[in-house]
Amino acid sequence: MAHPAMGWGLSLSLGAVAGLLANYIGLPLPWMLGPMIANTIAAVLNAPIAPPNRLRPIVIPIIGVMLGSGITPEVVAALGDWMVSFLVLPPFLLVAAGSSYLFYRYIGKYDPQTAYFSSMPGGLNEMIIMGEEAGADSRRIALAHASRVLLVVTFVAIFFGFVLGVSTSGQNGRPWVGFLGLTILDYVILAICAAAGAYLGKLIRLPAAGLLGPMLLSGLAHFFHYVDVPPPSVLVILAQIVMGTIIGCRFIGSKPKEIGHDLYLGIFATLGMLATGVGFAALVATLTETDISQAFLAYAPGGLTEMSLLAFAMGGDIAYVSLTHVVRIVIVLFTAPLVMRLIRRY
Repeated sequence: MAHPAMGWGLSLSLGAVAGLLANYIGLPLPWMLGPMIANTIAAVLNAPIAPPNRLRPIVIPIIGVMLGSGITPEVVAALGDWMVSFLVLPPFLLVAAGSSYLFYRYIGKYDPQTAYFSSMPGGLNEMIIMGEEAGADSRRIALAHASRVLLVVTFVAIFFGFVLGVSTSGQNGRPWVGFLGLTILDYVILAICAAAGAYLGKLIRLPAAGLLGPMLLSGLAHFFHYVDVPPPSVLVILAQIVMGTIIGCRFIGSKPKEIGHDLYLGIFATLGMLATGVGFAALVATLTETDISQAFLAYAPGGLTEMSLLAFAMGGDIAYVSLTHVVRIVIVLFTAPLVMRLIRRY
């Protein structure tokens, strides 16, 4: 390939076409699921695609600003009710990650370090870094997490769309926002939220800083009515196409046999975590007034960005889902090294 930009262009073009096709045939969460599936197939077939990673630092803050637009006074008033969900998270992680570890260790025959960091539902990059420091196989960890996110997004979108009949088109009752629907001042405020939020997020070392920083600033701006509109809907669709493309491109360079083996293991490990998530979501729904579908999105073992996008697409409580995933990531990041020491010792 003459230039990497050709690979990015091909993967994004493939993602856009797949998104249009998925939207046309009525596939749930079309603008993310279509590009994700198309680029996964292209990666397995060794097509000359490349992940558009340079767009990620631009797209992630846009998603953060979009998610922040859903933070309202009613959402903030419900913050106290979410404590039950946060308190239930540690036992959920113990059961979900523990069963996944045993599966990868004794069925998948992974070494202890690789099995452990493959089963931890934390951030992909963080688990790879920690795994490498512990002597684990970083490639298998990457494939395990990539396959889990792929399977979780696919399963959740299809289950909500076809089984529960929940709209996952990306708007779900939200009005379409055109480029002319924002004033110049709206664009300036949202741009400041995106740029300053990403910078401040890194400065104070927030997990998923590029997403959470802009989300928090956007939430404040919308809460105090400095701005009352989200980013244009076209940007939201483009962000989903980019994210779906990046997820699919994670399988680039992997041999079909290797991908097949890890996907095979990932299916069973993910189904176990999803089943555990459903059980704990039902518990949270019983203990609180939280709808079980929202609790399930909060406990689904997918990535923070992906699950937040799903919550947005389904008209869910974005702040609740996002914050629960943040708490989960923080718990994993703090406890993962400690538990790894115990595994090494015993």
